[in-house]
Amino acid sequence: MKEEEVLRNKHILAVDDEPDVLEYVGEELSMCLVDKAADYQTALEYIQSYIYDIVILDIMGVDGFRLLEMAVRKDFPTVMLTGHAMTPEALEKAINLGAASFLPKDKMTELRSFLADVVLEGRRGAWRRLFQELGGYFGHKFGTDWKKEHRFLQEFEEELKMPEGRRAPRDSSSV
Repeated sequence: MKEEEVLRNKHILAVDDEPDVLEYVGEELSMCLVDKAADYQTALEYIQSYIYDIVILDIMGVDGFRLLEMAVRKDFPTVMLTGHAMTPEALEKAINLGAASFLPKDKMTELRSFLADVVLEGRRGAWRRLFQELGGYFGHKFGTDWKKEHRFLQEFEEELKMPEGRRAPRDSSSV
């Protein structure tokens, strides 16, 4: 099924303080109904007032992690889209707060594909694809030992490889 068909008529909220990013998202997702917010307060009003199939949040400039918590509470699948906050720590925080995926802004050309995964595969499938597709990118961006240095991310990725409902055993020293 084509990504465009999967996303057709989905109601999406895009939040970013960069007007060109909001413009790009709107154009890229022209088959959807896209609400756009350039600041925290506007985004909060949208989250409180509407039901969304997907929420796309920048991290910096709009208090994206705080908005993520609110969107997740309303059960909106939420994708973090970031440039400057592209760190292993931000990736871990997004996972822990319940984000459905995490996409670097320099990979925005793949936005439709990642959003289609969120719709079709849910949170677990979207994260699995993210680690499969962008593992090399993260290695280049964060350094070759990034997973060893950020044990939570290594364990999370291992859990994604296990059958649904099973969890990898946790090392008690990492708790």
